[in-house]
Amino acid sequence: MGKLEGNVLIAQGGGPTAVINQSIVGVALEARKFPQVHRVYGARHGVEGILNEDFLDMTQETTNNLEHVGNTPSSALGSTRMKPTEAQCRQMFKVLRAHDIRYFFFVGGNDSADGCRIVNDEAKKSGYELRCIHVPKTIDNDLPGNDHTPGFGSAGRFVASAFAGANLDNRALAGVYIGVVMGRHAGFLTAMASLAKKYPDDGPHLVYLPERVFSPEQFAKDVKATFEKYGRCVIAVSEGIHDESGVPMVTKLMDSVEKDDHGNVQLSGTGALGDLLSGIVKDKTGIKRVRSDTFGYVQRSFIGCVSDVDQNEAREVGEKAVHYALWHDLDGSVAIQRTGNYSVDYTLQPFENVAAQTRTMEDEFINAEGNNVTEAFLTYARPLVGSGFPRPHRIRAPKVAKILGWGDE
Repeated sequence: MGKLEGNVLIAQGGGPTAVINQSIVGVALEARKFPQVHRVYGARHGVEGILNEDFLDMTQETTNNLEHVGNTPSSALGSTRMKPTEAQCRQMFKVLRAHDIRYFFFVGGNDSADGCRIVNDEAKKSGYELRCIHVPKTIDNDLPGNDHTPGFGSAGRFVASAFAGANLDNRALAGVYIGVVMGRHAGFLTAMASLAKKYPDDGPHLVYLPERVFSPEQFAKDVKATFEKYGRCVIAVSEGIHDESGVPMVTKLMDSVEKDDHGNVQLSGTGALGDLLSGIVKDKTGIKRVRSDTFGYVQRSFIGCVSDVDQNEAREVGEKAVHYALWHDLDGSVAIQRTGNYSVDYTLQPFENVAAQTRTMEDEFINAEGNNVTEAFLTYARPLVGSGFPRPHRIRAPKVAKILGWGDE
């Protein structure tokens, strides 16, 4: 066991999820068991909270309330989209040293891993003993070295449930339905819509992902062929679909492009992409009843649709992070590895394997036409949405023979 004595600091970064609080609770409760830990602090709003010394003393929080917080979606400590500069990371390190922080846990995505790496490097340069652990989190499932990431399963459960409902609606009142799902470079979350399928003619009938070039002409042909086959069409689309030059389709409707703090084009927050795709369908196929929805933030922290598998793993990555830091005196990024059907284990990988890196969907998960997923993806995804996933049913009663024959002419 490591004998490094001092305080623990926990921070959250990036978009909230349905289970990110399980990770901070896992860190807090596990760290409080170790005698060399004096205090467990939580930084409010991630990097901003560290720079402003805005900390909560979670040592003085009750275990009972922390357990309730763990079961609550979104980021209980608050999060931030701020991407710290090298200078700000050096300032963060000075704050950690002033507060005798010896164990730093940053729960977030690839940019959070990068910030964790830089702080770790600053500590080494200064000869200050500090264990830094990145705890994985992202609904996009785009962290390298992970089979999947906490937050993805619950968001995927929501997406699959929403498309199951949309499919039922579309079957009752036929037309074309387009659902736009989060995912800038990785299409994993959009692909989860395919878990909505139960019967052969269920939607989504088409799935478009940012791992493939999007062609409006081929899109219109796909929709028309599907509509002619089924009399309706349900479509799942990633917000990050792009043309052959890599330009996001959504920007084709924008007079000016808005960017976030990381320099990325803002893809969410409007229904622009759904409107663009609806217009393509109407103009090129002649189908009149076309509707679109943009899921937006609702898919991230939906309180009524949480995967128990996701919750358990989010708790464990927090606990394992503490074990790596306090038992083994290690720095790095915790990763989830699948070891069976279905079981997982946790490993620690170097920061550089994750920091500022992006994983995309493997080719084996996408069909040859680039407009749907494969059975390999469904096998991969099914365990992640957790137990009790609802399944629809249809009326199976036989038709009654016609007497008058009206409508047959």
